[in-house]
Amino acid sequence: MHLLVPFASDRSEACQHVLRDLTLPNLERLLALLTPAGRDEGDAGSFSLPHERALAAAWGWHGGDGLLPFAAHAAAGDGVATGEGAWALLTPTHWQLGRDDVTLLDPDGLGLAEAESRALFASAGELLASEGFAVAWGASDRWYAARDDLEALATASLDRVIGRNVDRWLRASASGGAGEKRAVASLVRRLQSEAQLVFHSHAVNEAREERGDLAVNSFWLSACGRRQPADPAATPELATALRSPLLGADWAAWADAWRALDAGAVARLLVLARRGEAATLTLCGDRTAARYSLAPRSLWQRLRTTTVAAHDVLAAL
Repeated sequence: MHLLVPFASDRSEACQHVLRDLTLPNLERLLALLTPAGRDEGDAGSFSLPHERALAAAWGWHGGDGLLPFAAHAAAGDGVATGEGAWALLTPTHWQLGRDDVTLLDPDGLGLAEAESRALFASAGELLASEGFAVAWGASDRWYAARDDLEALATASLDRVIGRNVDRWLRASASGGAGEKRAVASLVRRLQSEAQLVFHSHAVNEAREERGDLAVNSFWLSACGRRQPADPAATPELATALRSPLLGADWAAWADAWRALDAGAVARLLVLARRGEAATLTLCGDRTAARYSLAPRSLWQRLRTTTVAAHDVLAAL
């Protein structure tokens, strides 16, 4: 069993404060049994999140920062014939206009119905098709676009941008690199702007606003690349419950989710480790992924009592 835990921590003062009072007994017992097996150090400005890098490594994928082909992988899972094309994930989103910046809100809060999504996708798809993109609808919150030059476009993952100013990540995606990369980044930015105009007066959004729901006023493009194989046998068990509360800064809910995870999947992994069976744990924060696995231990090591403070491990992610 390999348990991969995204959003296990971040470096914010609020998160660090919660960690100091968070009791995770099974995690501490498990960490006392496991041995550090690798550490992927990054920074908060990377396009790809630590858990995405860890998952890509488990599958043996190649690709630089912001160039891990999760879009093509997800599209295939949604029944899209991806072929050899370079695909991108288009997520319908709400960009909240502030005095000095534009913040991307979590799309999970939109509650977009399938009929609404398909109608908005049809309008956005016309814009993209006019510029030579192939498009496909995968789910209410997953649209796809393909064009060969997307393979060179490094983009920030959606979860990296949620709750933050989109301009920073758009500028970073368009900076540097070859002319082809800058050209497609500029094109994507123009299409986002044109989509905003189309969505502004769209019947779907008019109906949503009448009932007090947020409008879908743009899309976020990410996860570009050509499909690479992903061995199901190498796929970790992904703990997903920490994501939404951390991104929403709901620290009470995040702490509750951690306690539930500690009593559930972490406890199951602890049982395997105590039996001497294969057990791997990867903890991911906003910068770092730390991997731990069960290694052979001497009799002295098995008899010795080891204490590991979960707070110290999580705070360093």
